[in-house]
Amino acid sequence: MKIALDAMGGDFGPKVTVPAAAAFVQASDATVLLVGDPSQIEPLIEQYNTDKLVVVPAKQTIEMGDHPVRAVRQKSDSSLVVAARLVKEGEAQGFVSAGNTGAMMAAALLTMGRIRGIERPAIPCPIPVPQGEAILLDVGANVDCRPSHLVQFAVMGRAYMEKVRGIADPTVGLLNIGSEVSKGNELTVKVYQLLEQSELNFVGNVEGRELFEGRANVVVCDGFVGNIVLKVAEGLGMMVFDTIKEEIAANKLALLGGMLAKSALHRVKQRLDYTEYGGSPLLGVDGVAIVSHGSSNITAIHNALKVAEDAVRAGLNDSIASMAARLGGEKID
Repeated sequence: MKIALDAMGGDFGPKVTVPAAAAFVQASDATVLLVGDPSQIEPLIEQYNTDKLVVVPAKQTIEMGDHPVRAVRQKSDSSLVVAARLVKEGEAQGFVSAGNTGAMMAAALLTMGRIRGIERPAIPCPIPVPQGEAILLDVGANVDCRPSHLVQFAVMGRAYMEKVRGIADPTVGLLNIGSEVSKGNELTVKVYQLLEQSELNFVGNVEGRELFEGRANVVVCDGFVGNIVLKVAEGLGMMVFDTIKEEIAANKLALLGGMLAKSALHRVKQRLDYTEYGGSPLLGVDGVAIVSHGSSNITAIHNALKVAEDAVRAGLNDSIASMAARLGGEKID
């Protein structure tokens, strides 16, 4: 198996992507194709005694501030576009990038296309729950959605949780403002009807306060709502941890308690840390594409490569295509 890595992507470029790739190939039989500027990548590879790191030259780099579609079209020899092209041409089975998210979506769509039966790709986000696993999608790829899109998000989310995460018959919920069938706007009311008629193990509406209770393994919403939920959760989490640290430092007794609880707090932080997840698949494109956070460190990129490997081995896209075909794409609006 070969996985292409946008070596120039992210805030730190090759200084993070190269050691992350080296750590990954030590524990995997996969080869990583490091796509980018050889003059920056090759000196960093020399310290690793492995033939499973291969440099693929790319002369251009898409910056975080570049316009996504324009950059993809004008920078055809960028590390991001070349990585996507390697998948399209069968030279790699998947690719990973911590670069410009919009540009990655554009590169994946324009280069690899969509899975048959899927109209819009979606980005899932892991949700911390007391037991088991859960994801929320879409968290930003699609601001405006039709009912059929959310049904397809449910199809893709179920396939991911079942095939990659190993959850048998994952449950599906619809993020809404109430549990009643009639609650919500025109979009959610119609989506509820479609999901209820489907074979997707639909468990009903999930209110905002229930999101982290684990009511459903897959919770669907449009990208506008999903991105706001994601950013609110991130901000709240940082505020809570900062407040705890301030209160612990405020007096000696609290400091002693904090020292005793240090290991427990560390475990909580690990459960909420995006680097532990590495990256999220761009579900719906005709190839494995993993989106990583722009500030990803070595651990995050390493884990993102593992997500790509797992998705390829599990036959994720074949599963999505099969389920979408079985449901006829659910293109009912």
